Amino acid sequence: MLQEIIAFIILGLALGFLTKKYFFKAKKSSKSCGSNDCGCH
Repeated sequence: MLQEIIAFIILGLALGFLTKKYFFKAKKSSKSCGSNDCGCH
C-alpha cells in the first residue's frame, strides 16, 4: 500500500517535471539562460 502511494507520487512528479520542461522550453525559445538547457529556473 505505502509503496503504491510512493510510486504514484514519483510518477506524478516525473510527469509534472517533463510537461513543465517541455512547455517552458517551447515558450521561452528565444530567451535562454546560458547554454540551451541549464535548468536554472
